[in-house]
Amino acid sequence: MLHLDDIASHEELFGWTGRLLTQVIEPLGRGETAHYTPYDWHARRFGPPRPLPPAAPVILVEGVGAGRRTLRPFLARLLWMELPHEESWTRGRLRDGAEQRDFWAEWVRAEHAHFTEDPSKPYADLLVTQSQKGYEVLPGPMTSIGPDQTVTHRDGPSAVC
Repeated sequence: MLHLDDIASHEELFGWTGRLLTQVIEPLGRGETAHYTPYDWHARRFGPPRPLPPAAPVILVEGVGAGRRTLRPFLARLLWMELPHEESWTRGRLRDGAEQRDFWAEWVRAEHAHFTEDPSKPYADLLVTQSQKGYEVLPGPMTSIGPDQTVTHRDGPSAVC
């Protein structure tokens, strides 16, 4: 599993696509181990490279922006976690504490801008909602548009899901 919090940074909240492609997706697409440099949100710098071996049959990429237009050709499936913005932002603020308060003000603006320009939800194969009893998985908007995407960008192992 790859967390996009390891790829993004304070300076590149959503401008990390090139780094994800070169450090992770391209090596995995060749069947090689990827080496990405995870970002330390407290130290505000990238750390030493971390290996991500190819996993059969997929790698799960988790985080806001994983379903962006540039990455969708590499996805076998796109899952959308349906959660009200305010609730997700509150969870993040509680997780990060006062130290990251300024970050969250910028994040809210950046997230709005990202999804205005490049929405992911309309392309989701599945919607995941949270209830009192757990999570419910529902068909996503993409399943009503056309057939499921069962083939990724090119032959060979899927790089991400």
